[in-house]
Amino acid sequence: MKINRPLLAGLLVVALWASAFPAIRVAAPALGVVGLSFVRLAVASLALLVMAVAVRARMPRREDLGWIAACGFFGMAVYQLLLNWGELYVPAGTTSIIVAAAPLVSVMVARVLFSERVSVVTVVGSVIALAGVALVCLARAGVSLSAAVWIVVAAMVVQGIYHPLQRPLLKRYSSIEVACYAMIAGTVMTIPFVPFDLDGLLNADTAAWLAAIYLGLLPSAAGFVLWAYAVARMPVAVSTSLLYLVPPVAVLIAWLWLGELPILPELLGGIVVIIGVVTISQLPRMLARRAEGRQSLPADAIQKDRR
Repeated sequence: MKINRPLLAGLLVVALWASAFPAIRVAAPALGVVGLSFVRLAVASLALLVMAVAVRARMPRREDLGWIAACGFFGMAVYQLLLNWGELYVPAGTTSIIVAAAPLVSVMVARVLFSERVSVVTVVGSVIALAGVALVCLARAGVSLSAAVWIVVAAMVVQGIYHPLQRPLLKRYSSIEVACYAMIAGTVMTIPFVPFDLDGLLNADTAAWLAAIYLGLLPSAAGFVLWAYAVARMPVAVSTSLLYLVPPVAVLIAWLWLGELPILPELLGGIVVIIGVVTISQLPRMLARRAEGRQSLPADAIQKDRR
């Protein structure tokens, strides 16, 4: 059986990014919104620089600096700040569910910028997945449409914008190079705001620092490299649809790590989300294989099959 490496990379990213939501809940209160963003981005940048040197990464071309700045702004700096801010008030599982809507933004951006076709299957699968997201959101007691929820919604939007912005860069650079460029750009953009959370950086406890370092090394450094690899080898609609799997995994990790117990509607919503993901990522392939099989059959066999 041939291993689908891009799909495997995408699923590993799902696990890493799902674990980031409870880790933020541990680190953000102590380090602060800006402090955690800076530590996470700086650790990730250092790790990626080591990898870049090891693989002899190239310097970016001047004409690509605009795309790199856009990726660093949307996918790293602004997303991290908004996500950390929102998670001070919104539970990890709920946050992951809201962010799960990012693929819909990605599909729209890819349609506008790159004229990528949006199929009926993608629309149907997205509706199914969003129904699951809505079910889990409604299951969370005590969470209303407060300012904090809208902050998380804003984080979802900028994350959705970021994903397709990588595509022009991935045509000319490796996944490690793209992740390294964007991460460093995001770190530089965050530096001016560090003084606002300097006290948190100086006084945070060990648990908060360990969570921040984990976020930088695995969900950020390793996660973004693997994600860039997956996005470069799959259509945006398919690769980003995998992100719908993050909420069920995040709810499970938050339960094990933070004691946020999932309830039955959340579990049902997670199942619906998975059905939507399977619809988007697997149904077109199954239909294509069936069509190829029918074309390879003799004409009399096709007529018999129709009967």
